[in-house]
Amino acid sequence: MEQNKRFEVFGTLSKNETVFTIDNKIMPGTLVYEALRPFPGYYYDTPLSAKPVYLYLALQEQYTLVDLIRASHKVQADFNAPFDAGKGFLEIFDEKYNVLRVRHLRDYDLLEKLQQSYSANGIHFLHKSKKVKNETVKIRIIKFFSLEEIAENIYLDQREKYHAYIKIPRYLSWPEFDDVTSRVKYNWEESNFDAAKASFY
Repeated sequence: MEQNKRFEVFGTLSKNETVFTIDNKIMPGTLVYEALRPFPGYYYDTPLSAKPVYLYLALQEQYTLVDLIRASHKVQADFNAPFDAGKGFLEIFDEKYNVLRVRHLRDYDLLEKLQQSYSANGIHFLHKSKKVKNETVKIRIIKFFSLEEIAENIYLDQREKYHAYIKIPRYLSWPEFDDVTSRVKYNWEESNFDAAKASFY
């Protein structure tokens, strides 16, 4: 009998991201970052639309993963639009923020309502005035991966189209990872891809 190669695991995903702050259609006074080009070769081959891709909502404190998952389930039960949320950390200018990473939100008009729903379920957002335009930050997301092993050491994401993970033989520091990624992009005709470091257990 063929072994089932689909599985779910807990892990982290880390990458550098270019972000900017948004001021409109959010809870007044809160700090919200948006990724400028999270996946350049995939999302941005067509003109920009009014649909957000990746948002990072700064939190008032560090909530546990369990607290965020429970709150997300409650919000999703009452929210009239699909979205995905996860726990994360964002580092910029030697400052580190606890963030709620939000994706698959179909419209900016839903963002303030989403924040209000989380606040009603015990997840509160940081009130801080900060202007950022096109700054590179470090992002780390804690998440559950739903994967299928399609070849030895190659895993396809079952929830995100065109997302896959390749096992590497050793740990790479950020400079090493950036160097390897750049060399692959510059020496391969299919250069429209984005890369991140991930680990799962």
